[in-house]
Amino acid sequence: MPYTSQSCRTVFRRIAQRQYSEWPAYNSTPLYDRTSLAGLESDIRTVSETWFDHESHESIEEFVCVLPVAYFRFSAHDRYAGPTGYQMATLFRVFVLKELHGWEHETALVDYLGNRPDLCEQLGFGTIPDQSTLWRSWHERFTADLKETVMTAARTILVKAQNAGVETPREPARTLRYPGSESGESDPDDQTTLEQAEKITDHVSRVVFPAFSLDRGDGCEIHENAYWGLQTYLGLRERLAANEGARSFTYESTRERTPLGHAHREQIRDFSIEQVRAMYQQAITRLLNEVSETEQFFRAGIVAIDITEDDPFTGDRTGREDEIIGTKEKSDEYAYQWATVQLVGNAVPLVLDARPVRKGESRKEIVEDLLDSAEELVHVDNVLMDREFDSQHVLEMVSRRGLSYVVPKRMQTSEKAQAKRLLQRDQDRYETDRKLHLGKNEWHETTLIYRRKKDSEHEDHRQYSVFMTNGASGHLTEYGYRWEIESGYRSIKRFMAATTSKNFGLRFFYFAFACLLYSIWRAVDLLVQVELTGEYEHSPIVTADNTLTLLKKETGIG
Repeated sequence: MPYTSQSCRTVFRRIAQRQYSEWPAYNSTPLYDRTSLAGLESDIRTVSETWFDHESHESIEEFVCVLPVAYFRFSAHDRYAGPTGYQMATLFRVFVLKELHGWEHETALVDYLGNRPDLCEQLGFGTIPDQSTLWRSWHERFTADLKETVMTAARTILVKAQNAGVETPREPARTLRYPGSESGESDPDDQTTLEQAEKITDHVSRVVFPAFSLDRGDGCEIHENAYWGLQTYLGLRERLAANEGARSFTYESTRERTPLGHAHREQIRDFSIEQVRAMYQQAITRLLNEVSETEQFFRAGIVAIDITEDDPFTGDRTGREDEIIGTKEKSDEYAYQWATVQLVGNAVPLVLDARPVRKGESRKEIVEDLLDSAEELVHVDNVLMDREFDSQHVLEMVSRRGLSYVVPKRMQTSEKAQAKRLLQRDQDRYETDRKLHLGKNEWHETTLIYRRKKDSEHEDHRQYSVFMTNGASGHLTEYGYRWEIESGYRSIKRFMAATTSKNFGLRFFYFAFACLLYSIWRAVDLLVQVELTGEYEHSPIVTADNTLTLLKKETGIG
């Protein structure tokens, strides 16, 4: 079924209502403008993903014809100075079409257009250009960067169409191409890995960092990328605070002007929690768009939700009791607490969203908020949570979303008694159904699974752990993936700038930015592995320090 004006309106209404991405890209950040090829690529990715999800949109050629590029200024990438017979936007569309079919020569394209007058009219051709005109346009008129964008756009369209079940003229390559990169190394050495990491980090930083904006207006002497460069620099070394880091950054940066530590903190403190989350969610959306075009990413589906603590302290918290809450271990220390939802399992372990934990918030509110974010970004099948989310209302909410869950249960009197009976029978595993009371004669049905720990140090019922799940018992094996979120937190805290400030917004920004650096590291590692070997192994071959060092170099290119 061909597209209609109504189907087009539906698509662009969906795009406008998307929570974590803005379109067109040049309007969403001061780091892109109407000549930015990275912005154009981002827009094509955003539109194509939503376009092919519509039941009426089953043709990639129709998409090429209606792709909105009128706002983009191709003149910045046009090497011809005099009058020409064909507009750059029209040529861009036709070369994307050529790349979609994988034709090496313009002759095949001319023949194809010659048999399809309706397509030519939709593309904007009054007359079909001959082979030599197209050859000159591609080799002499288009800049090298614009040609790279044509190839990137075609690959994106093929991937998004295929993901939606739309017929494509050829199989899209599921590895990403970067300028100067060559894949096929079966056993890459350290130097090759670092070279690929540098190219990919450069590309990823150009995609991700424009999601962050200080909204400082025009005419500022210090480019706002210098602030993100300093924030990344602070993550290079453990326990590096803004004042000391700003002094070192002045000498190590290639910029003429860099922010002072107090100026940097003042800019960050102006952010609300909602602004930080919105920028983070837009950045992670851009990052996911990059890695989701590799077939290795499509093993996503399991997420883990957990809460971690910021550095604890014992000082005065008057007026901040709702924000600086107690630590998990009962003591006289207090700490900010942050909740995250993270991909785990075979997928690349990216932090999909982060939020503060405030006094008085229920665990149900926190889980619901994070699942809203996660399901907006990826397909979720199973949710893994820690024991502190042992709540029948949390479990019922997850079930109503059609998701499976695995949560360890706190052992009460009945669970302890059952564990003692299992111990007497020397039984390693036991399953039983249980109804949990929701109130007003409503119940949540779950399954309790008792599992004996190997080599337990205990002699009594504590040899057993009890888990709750609404899925098959095999899901219990997936709970082992939760350790990744704990190891992830250790890395994230390694990336955080040091501070003694009690400012809620500043503290949360430091944590969220560290989550972003961690996610960039894991995404770069995935892309490097796929580029060099065509496979993805969970153990990184690119170190966190490698990625942060490369990001320090590239932050500030905009």
